[in-house]
Amino acid sequence: MFSKTKLPNKVLNVILEEYNLGKLVNSKIFTSGSVQKNIFIETNKGKFVLRIYKNNSKNNILFEINLLKYLKKHNYPCPGLIENKKGKYIGTYEKQNYVIFEFIEGTHIEKPNEKQKKQLTKKVAELQNILKNYKPLEIKYRWNYNIEFCLKMAQKKAKEIGTPEAKKKLTWYKHELQKLELLETLPMSICHCDFHFSNVIFKNGKFKALIDFDDANFTYSIFDLACLIEPFTSSFDWNSWKKFKKDSYVFDFKNTKNTVKEYQKHRPLKTSEKKHLFDVFKLTVFIDCLWYFKRGKAEDFFEKRKIEYLDKLGRDKFYNEIFK
Repeated sequence: MFSKTKLPNKVLNVILEEYNLGKLVNSKIFTSGSVQKNIFIETNKGKFVLRIYKNNSKNNILFEINLLKYLKKHNYPCPGLIENKKGKYIGTYEKQNYVIFEFIEGTHIEKPNEKQKKQLTKKVAELQNILKNYKPLEIKYRWNYNIEFCLKMAQKKAKEIGTPEAKKKLTWYKHELQKLELLETLPMSICHCDFHFSNVIFKNGKFKALIDFDDANFTYSIFDLACLIEPFTSSFDWNSWKKFKKDSYVFDFKNTKNTVKEYQKHRPLKTSEKKHLFDVFKLTVFIDCLWYFKRGKAEDFFEKRKIEYLDKLGRDKFYNEIFK
């Protein structure tokens, strides 16, 4: 199996033998971002990124490969794929799959300025315009974000943790999921689903590329928009939520309104999407809850408090604050 630390040059050279990428000059492991192992490789012919997949099946990886090929075909700024000598994109070494991508020069900005936020919002809208009719066969091999997925994953998490707290949290989770109004008529498409700053590259202050489509899946078309907005005040977060009383008003819609307004310049929202942005935003909270299922006590934890504040505000007020 691959080492958890830097791969020996001997291993990298074996992999590079499968490609026409020249001789290895330098390499290093990226320490942030994806759950997969990403390794920067420099050869005498250029710079590349080797991605080693932990448990992903080939069909799961093919989803990402075909998605990126489709996006590149439509001139969307994302990493290109490197074929091996056999014309294939997926390689295997010691039972682990890997793919080599082109390396994109630029920087990751943890706190983008307003101009950069607008650029990102525009690219998110353009992504949905491109992908609105794209539905690859490999969708079924992905974790597609919807109520069914949330329920199934929450049950799995609670069972794995196996504590009374996890069981109580699952009871709350199942009850709250039932409140979501996610209509069958809501547009659905492939979304990126992970706008962590390490997945967005800027160069000279300008948007350069969106990378790491490891979480991309078939979900509600406004899911990516819901990931971008933040209707809660900046002082309310996972590290400070306990300081707020349950009857506190914790919302500040200024940035959310600006983001949605910018998004609609490039992809106008349907009436149903506007009305149910509230529900899709709640869905993003439920997804976060899955990844942090162990965190906090069942009677009061960060994601639960967010859902309670949203329910107290209500769908209509949420809509009015953004669109009126």
